[in-house]
Amino acid sequence: GLVLNAFEESIVFFHSPTDFAEKPVSPDRRMRLGGLVEEGSVVKKADAVVEFRVTDLANSTQVTYRGLLPDLFREGQGVVAEGTYANGLFTADEVLAKHDENYMPPEVADALKKSGKWDEMSNKMKRQSMESN
Repeated sequence: GLVLNAFEESIVFFHSPTDFAEKPVSPDRRMRLGGLVEEGSVVKKADAVVEFRVTDLANSTQVTYRGLLPDLFREGQGVVAEGTYANGLFTADEVLAKHDENYMPPEVADALKKSGKWDEMSNKMKRQSMESN
């Protein structure tokens, strides 16, 4: 049981904002939050602290992060934050900008596809990669 227990503790679970809204989450457990950076939600504070909201279009979660954001980080784009969640706030110690459904909870990718945002996001990414070449 000891090996399995150590393995379980090292697993980092992936959540969407809807997961946080619907289910209680252990405050000391590391996890990943995936979705889109909500438009108009990014606030840069002092000491390299950035606050933003991650949305899956049904719910959104407030995130606070201290550090340099990745180059691809933009409002309306896909993001994965890793850290802890407590009292309605996700405290991230790592933020990755991802634009591909392999890095997103399936519910988030499905919600984006249903809303039409998925094609918009894919097309935007194709344009950006063509412009940078």
